[in-house]
This record gives sequence, structure tokens and C-alpha cells, in this order.
Amino acid sequence: MDSQEKSLELENEKNVEMTPAQAAADTAAAQEKVETTEAAAEDTAGTEAEEKAEPKRIYKSKAEVVERIKELAHAEEVPQKDEVDYLKTVFYKLHFAEREAEMKAYLDNGGDPAAYQVQPDADEDAFKAEMAVIKERRAKQFEEQEKLKQDNLKKKLEIIEKIKAMVTSPEEANNSYQEFKQLQQEWKEIKPVPAENANDLWRNYQLYVEQFYDLLKLNSEAREYDFKKNLEIKTKLCEAAEKLADEEDVISAFHQLQELHNEYRESGPVAKELRESIWSRFKAASTVINKKHQQHFEDLRAKEEENLNKKTALCEKVEAIAKEENKKAADWEEHTKQIIEIQNEWKTIGFAPQKMNVKIFERFRAACDDFFGRKSAFFTEMKKEFAENAEKKKALVEKAQALTDSTDWKATSDKLIALQKEWKTIGMVPKKYGDQLWNDFLAACNHFFEERNKVNAGTRNVERENLEKKQGIIAQLKALLEDAGDDTQATVKKLTEEYNAIGHVPYKEKDKLYDEYHAVLDKIFKELNISTARRRLDSFKTNLKNVAKRGEDALDNERGRLMRRADQMKQEIQTYENNLGFLNASSKKGNSLIDEMNRKVQKLKDDLELIKQKIKAIDAEDK
Repeated sequence: MDSQEKSLELENEKNVEMTPAQAAADTAAAQEKVETTEAAAEDTAGTEAEEKAEPKRIYKSKAEVVERIKELAHAEEVPQKDEVDYLKTVFYKLHFAEREAEMKAYLDNGGDPAAYQVQPDADEDAFKAEMAVIKERRAKQFEEQEKLKQDNLKKKLEIIEKIKAMVTSPEEANNSYQEFKQLQQEWKEIKPVPAENANDLWRNYQLYVEQFYDLLKLNSEAREYDFKKNLEIKTKLCEAAEKLADEEDVISAFHQLQELHNEYRESGPVAKELRESIWSRFKAASTVINKKHQQHFEDLRAKEEENLNKKTALCEKVEAIAKEENKKAADWEEHTKQIIEIQNEWKTIGFAPQKMNVKIFERFRAACDDFFGRKSAFFTEMKKEFAENAEKKKALVEKAQALTDSTDWKATSDKLIALQKEWKTIGMVPKKYGDQLWNDFLAACNHFFEERNKVNAGTRNVERENLEKKQGIIAQLKALLEDAGDDTQATVKKLTEEYNAIGHVPYKEKDKLYDEYHAVLDKIFKELNISTARRRLDSFKTNLKNVAKRGEDALDNERGRLMRRADQMKQEIQTYENNLGFLNASSKKGNSLIDEMNRKVQKLKDDLELIKQKIKAIDAEDK
């Protein structure tokens, strides 16, 4: 294989052998894998590709990072990019963790998200100032390096031209050997050149060097010694490249391989019969490292895609929660708990691909901000409503306290009962005020009713006797139900007249007695096929005679009471019918509620018709 064939082989195998241009391109590609911080990606940069084998220093605070960046910014040597990028990443992770903690504390204390403002940070200002110094120094260094590369390119081109001239004069080759060796030494001492020129530069240099050696007519001992020495160097480089396969840090192994390639190129040629074998060995070792390097970034990209999918799923969860309806404070608190759990899970997931990392974070933050913004508005409105409710209950307390010493037992009892009903219609108030207001209201009511009970203590025995009498009549009705006869209806009428003629019973027993009495009557009249409305009307007419005996005023009072009750029932019917228009019957629960309200409306209408009949009966009796 002559020198032209060797040159063509290098050209054809450039995708396997790592050239300086390829090494630079790979390094640049690795540096583009920057992990962007979630809130300020444009200000932070870092890359796993540039991590060193040795462990990195752990920083516990932003102040420590600022102190280290100051040292680097003002050191004599220009800082290394990998450490600067690492400091950026650490600083902004700490910075945004601190900012999120401050915002969470603000929201937990009931703060308004819309009014939240990020406070100036002296550490961040100091960090940015030192980074600007480093950036300026690195830009200056870059300019100097680019100028140096251009100068080196020019020098190496001149060396190639000199060797080329030697190749064109075979008769002078032996005489030019020492000059040739000097040019080789100069070539080795000239290091960086522009990456875009490195391939062509090296191929031309190698071509003319090998042509020179092929033409060189030195004595065999000198030539063999040179080849042997170069073979030893290349063999050690092969061994070093093969050893890199055991290196755990793939990135470090890749960079070390680039250095070995540079040394391989700078070493001289070997005997023709060994050139292909030694290069194949070095190329095979390089291929192992390059594949591991490529696989490392493929795994990294796969992991970032997996992280993107996980973060997308979390975004969808938060967006779904944000769309759910929150009717009560408990709903907001439950959903807040769920979102905080999702936020904690988000923090455990690594970075997404660089082009999507900021976008997916912005989507997640927007969904969270939407939820917490509406939550803040809800609780602001609720606090306003609580304040209004507190004022209403305070007014009821004052009204109740004004009635505590009244001796108008009946009228005041009605007023206090009305106040108690109104109290129930008022919504919630803050617990620290609500308990005190309720205790004051209850104390005022209890004071009045205790005084009234003391005065009315003498009537208790009479009420107890009346209770026993009515219970006796109920027992007779139950017995009559079991042994009904032809005179059952007359007997029932007589017993109901006796029942209605009996006075009041203890208040606590009233409802139970009423239910028991009407339950047995319902069964009896069902046996007699008499409707409930008819039965109640007959009972009312029978009792009406007793009322008439007390005089016209008694009938007028009863008529007035029935008229008020009729008006009240009309209002209740109107309220129910209005509410029916707002109900959503799309759910089973909605259907059952509508059916229940329809039943209540129908019952109210039936009761209203019965009251109208009672009023007519009073009017007929009055005539």
C-alpha cells in the first residue's frame, strides 16, 4: 500500500477514525445537551457530557455558589466551562426552590396569587455580575484562541509546502533529512487549528510525509530504527485506547480518546507492511469508545423523552383538577392537597428535552396558577360573606338580648323563636367569632325561657293530666280499630270531640302525641273509606262549635290565623316552584330531588285547599 492508497483509506474511513473536526463536533453536540432549569432556562446551562470523573463539590446555599464564582471570575486563569456551567445549574436550582417555597408560604397564608411579586435577590444580582465578568473573559479568550488557530494554520501550511518541495526533489531527500525532522518537530509543537481545516490539513501533511519517507534513501538501520520507534509509540497508544473500554465515565473516556487520536496523528509512520494492521487495531479500540459514547447520549435522550411523557401526564392531571367545580371550602382544600402532591412528584422527575423543558414547565405552572388564582378569589369572596354573616348574627344577638327581661311571655316567645329560625338561615362565620356569637345568642334565649318556665311551672301538672287523657283516648281508638262495628264512625266522632276538647299537653310530648293520634285515625278512616282531608275538615267543624262558644272574637282570631297560614303556604308554594326552575335533572340525584319537591308542592296545595274549606266553615258558622 503506497502513500496515495493510505490517504484514500483515511478518507474512506473518516466515519470510523475520530478526526479533530469530528472530536470537536462531538464535544459541541455533547455541550448542547444542556439541562435547562424550569424557571430560567435561558440563564442556566449545564451538561452531563462535560462532567468529570471526580465527584463534584456540594453547595448548600446560594452564598457559597456566589463565593466560588467570584473566585473563578477573578482568578488568573480563565475558568473552565464545565465548572461554570455546574455552578449555574446549582445556583438556579437553589434559587428557584427558594422562590417556590416563598410563594407556597404566601399562598398558604391566604395571599392573593395575582398580587404576588418576586422580591429582588442580592445573591442573584451578585451572581449575574460575576458571570458577566467570566463571559467577557471567555469571549476575549475565544478571540485569542481563534487568532492563534489561524496563525497555526498558516504555519502548518508553510510546513506542508516545504515538505512538498522536498518530495519533488528526490535527489536531495537524503540531504534534507535533518531539515525534514526539524519540520516534523515544529509541526508537533504547533497545536490548535480551525476545526474545519483539520482534516484536509492532516491528510496533506500525512501524504507528503509518507512520500518523503518513500523517497528517502537513508541507510536501512536509520530507517528501521525510526519505524521501530514510531511502532512502539503507536502500540502504546493502541493499548491506552483499549484500556479506555473499562473506563466507567463514558464522557471522560471519549475526551481521553480524542487526546490519543491527536498523539497518534503526531507520531511518525511505521513500516509499510505494519501500517494497516496498527491502524486497524487503533481504529477498533476507538470504535468501542465511540459506540459507548453514542449509546450514552441515546440513553440520555430516551430518559428525557420518558421524563417529558411523565411531566405531560402531570400537566393533564393538574388541568383536569383545575376544571373541576369547587362548591365548598373542603373541595378547594382537597384539590389543593392533590395538586401539592403532584408538584412534589414533579420535583422527582428529571429534565425533559432541551427544546421542550421550558415549555412543559410553563404549561404546568400555568395550570397551577389558574387553580390557585381561582382558589384565592373564592376564599376572598368567602371571607367577605363571613363578615356579612357575622354582622347579621351580631344584630340577632342584640335583638335577643333586648328581649331577655320581657314578661310578655307569648309574644316574646314567638319573637325569639322567629329569631332562632332566622339564625338558621344565615350562613357560616369564622369559628373564632361564630362560637362567641352563638353562646351570646343562646344565653339570651335561655335566660328568657328559663324565666318563663318558672312563671308557668304551675301549668305543668295540668298539661301532664291532659297528656294522660289524650293518651287514654288514643288507646280507645286503637282498641276500636281492632274491634270495629256499625257504630264505629259515631264512636270515633265522639272520641275526637273529646280529644279536641282537652287542653294543652307538655310541649316536648306534643309532636309525638300528634303523630300517634293521627296515625290511628288514618287507619280507622282508611277502614271506613273516609279521606284524610274530609276527616280533618269534619274534625275541624266539630271543634268549631267549641270555639264559637267562646264568642265571635274567638272565631275571628281563628279565621285570621288560618288566613295568615294560607298566605304563608302560598309563599312556600311559590318558592318551591321557583327553585324547581333552577334544578338540573341530568343526574339521578337531581331527579329524586325534583320528585321530592313536587311531592311537597302538591301536599302544600292540598293543605291550602283544606284551609280554604275551614275558612268557609268559619264564615258559615259566623252567619
